[in-house]
Amino acid sequence: MEQNDGKGIENNRQEHEHEYIGEKLGYIQLKIDEISYNMEKLGVSEYLEMLHNPRRLFFTNFWAGIYRGFGMAIGFTILAGIVIYILRGLITLNIPVIGDFIAEIVKIVQNQLQLK
Repeated sequence: MEQNDGKGIENNRQEHEHEYIGEKLGYIQLKIDEISYNMEKLGVSEYLEMLHNPRRLFFTNFWAGIYRGFGMAIGFTILAGIVIYILRGLITLNIPVIGDFIAEIVKIVQNQLQLK
């Protein structure tokens, strides 16, 4: 009788181990699917494909550099315009030391603009 109980307990333990392993494999599969989905969202495959194609990498970086250059030029122009506008306002306040210094800077800028 004890042998049957021993085999029954052993079979029961093995069944629980199989269920446990099955649950763990299901969890691992879920995590792998999740990682795969996130990698697709990030565009990792396109990035790796671009790395293997030097011509595409060159042109992508070339155009990105041109767009950045134009963006910086436009941004600097807007920023300089705002600064000059503020400096003109400070001149009208007639602050003794600052007003003379700013007036000189504005004159220099206006002279440069007229030369062009």
